[in-house]
Amino acid sequence: MTGGLLRVARNDIKNYSIIKQLNVIQLIDSLQAGGAEMMAVNIANGLAELGVVSHIGVTRKEGDLKEKIAPNVSYVFLNKKYTLDIVALKKLIAYVKKHQINLIHAHSSSYFMAYLVTLFCPNVRLIWHNHYGNTINLSFFKKTSIILLSNFFFTTISVNKSLHLWALKNSYSIQKYYLPNFAALKVSKIIENNLFGEEEKRIVCLANLRPEKDHLNLLKAFIKIKQQYPDWSLHLVGKDFNDAYAYQINSFIVANDLNNHVFLYGSIKNVAEVLQQAAIGVLASNSEGLPVALLEYGLAKLPVVVTNVGECSSVVKHQQCGLVVPAENSNELVNALQFLIENAHKRDAWGVALQQRIQQNYSQEVYMNKLVEIYKDES
Repeated sequence: MTGGLLRVARNDIKNYSIIKQLNVIQLIDSLQAGGAEMMAVNIANGLAELGVVSHIGVTRKEGDLKEKIAPNVSYVFLNKKYTLDIVALKKLIAYVKKHQINLIHAHSSSYFMAYLVTLFCPNVRLIWHNHYGNTINLSFFKKTSIILLSNFFFTTISVNKSLHLWALKNSYSIQKYYLPNFAALKVSKIIENNLFGEEEKRIVCLANLRPEKDHLNLLKAFIKIKQQYPDWSLHLVGKDFNDAYAYQINSFIVANDLNNHVFLYGSIKNVAEVLQQAAIGVLASNSEGLPVALLEYGLAKLPVVVTNVGECSSVVKHQQCGLVVPAENSNELVNALQFLIENAHKRDAWGVALQQRIQQNYSQEVYMNKLVEIYKDES
């Protein structure tokens, strides 16, 4: 993959010239497992593979994804404690100046700190990468701040078409692009951590325990799945924030006697290892941008059931590679899961079809070449 990427870039003399001029930092608020966080790391690593001087800056919290940062990507942790943290801001400004960074690629809520840096480093361009699946429903204050600060974004990148349309109508950035996410999955040959449940009868949901992922809707559906197919199990993989929502999930599992059929694993470092042991991938979200988890399901050759939010239906190409159901509708979720459980041949065929679609349209190679084109427009 690396060689292929490098060849594509170097065959384009203009792009190769741009690559050698770039000095880019990805800015993200945390390295806890999540779609935007994973994308920031994947982009930083991919740029380094291409020969770009690549950095990643983390404002608030480190996490498991730190281990996935490539050795040739420079790293800075700012330990920001509140919105206007002067110490953290000074550290980032000093880092940008010392390393002669000319482009800040800010992901999600890190845009404010990136904007402050550009006030002191006027020659640094700012890209904002919108991963918010629910941008339209953000609080008035947050939405207004994004719109106002977009005057200082040279470019806005949106991960799905609805976010791109929102940017076209509301953002004041000079350039606006739609660029769907990509996934990078390293397949394990040896399984070190075995999942509970029977082989070939595991459903996996790769999503942090956040309300927008709507695990409760999935659990309501799984009650009926358990009744009809007691040998099947559900595996929830994602960070537990030990909050009210996590308490709701755990209470629901206990109250509905699902303890021996639903398993929570928290955040797991080796996602590929988990997906290799699953038979079906599911997302029951009520809001999404373009979930990296869905792309990872595809790379792992899993058939999927996803809700019709964000870019999910576009990825599975309107049920040619999986099943799309309405959000917040547990009955439709049951029907879709039931169909895949009862049709092993469809599971196999759709898993292969989705893998091919991801490799052709959402690969690292496709993504990085498009991103370099965007960076070229920055110069």
